[in-house]
Amino acid sequence: MSTPDITVLGGGIFGLSVAWACLGRGARVRVIETRAIGAGASGGIVGALAPHTPENWNDKKQFQLDSLISARTFWPEVEDASGLPSGYVQNGRLQPVPDERALALANDRARGAQELWQGKAAWTVTKDVPDTWAPPSPTGWWIHDTLSAHIHPRHAVAALAQAFESKGGELAFGDASPQGIIVHVTGYEGLLELSRKMDQPIGNGIKGQAILLEYDARTKPQLYADSLHIVPHHDGTVAIGSTSERDFETPDRTDAQLDDVHTRAVKALPELAQARILERWAGVRPRAKSRAPMLGHHPLNEGQFIANGGFKIGFGMAPKVGQVMADLILEGRDTIPDSFKPAASLR
Repeated sequence: MSTPDITVLGGGIFGLSVAWACLGRGARVRVIETRAIGAGASGGIVGALAPHTPENWNDKKQFQLDSLISARTFWPEVEDASGLPSGYVQNGRLQPVPDERALALANDRARGAQELWQGKAAWTVTKDVPDTWAPPSPTGWWIHDTLSAHIHPRHAVAALAQAFESKGGELAFGDASPQGIIVHVTGYEGLLELSRKMDQPIGNGIKGQAILLEYDARTKPQLYADSLHIVPHHDGTVAIGSTSERDFETPDRTDAQLDDVHTRAVKALPELAQARILERWAGVRPRAKSRAPMLGHHPLNEGQFIANGGFKIGFGMAPKVGQVMADLILEGRDTIPDSFKPAASLR
């Protein structure tokens, strides 16, 4: 391959999405990953693509809505190009309504969704739920939204990497030298390094733990109960997560906090009690100081770019992140919300 126009540093979901979008617009693109594709948080097991609530609308929520809608075509195109499954399924999400106050709020949000989601998805309050695949609801009501989807993170990044290569992109591993325009997509370690260089907190890592069960519910919606995501995958597994740990010593080690996650999940859905545990996972998700993805011109390196801080919504944001970064890098067209720009984490 000739000298690339663009080098993306990092082979996680943001890096691959930026590379895929730029490649699709005719650029020569190389991705350099120091470890393995999806080696960081993108190699997790949960994959809940869940929207923000349809109220108090802002640029972040609109961006996420656009991205979740784009995912409906993004992932099938990746699967077609790669010949691999991403695990993308749009089966919606169920949430129990715990009390009368929450019921009134859920109904308000249903009305908000009618306007804000522009008829592209629905948020309804219902009593009609699957007999055995619904967490208990004290009110007898559940929220069902059709915007939520889920994905198998590891399968998704593998499919996207294969699609990228199949269309002429280059993957390099180890200490390959970046050339051309450089895009930094280096996870929580990159945010910590940037914080050190700028001598101020720019972002950090939040550890999460999750568990994978052998249980086939692939046609069912994802569930959200007791602050847990319960996600059925296309391969006959169910993922449950996650913890949110600001302070940790070992980024990839699970502990008793994950036992509590399992206990709470079984309480919410007793039929999981006998499901065999296939894997216990821990990893660190990058979070920018602004709590939004950090996208745009690199704050230190002139002529370079950054895309980082996906935190818990990286896979849901990824299709749109690739689009707006390609707009900026290739066309000089800035379509990034101000709250996503690096300056938002420098205040």
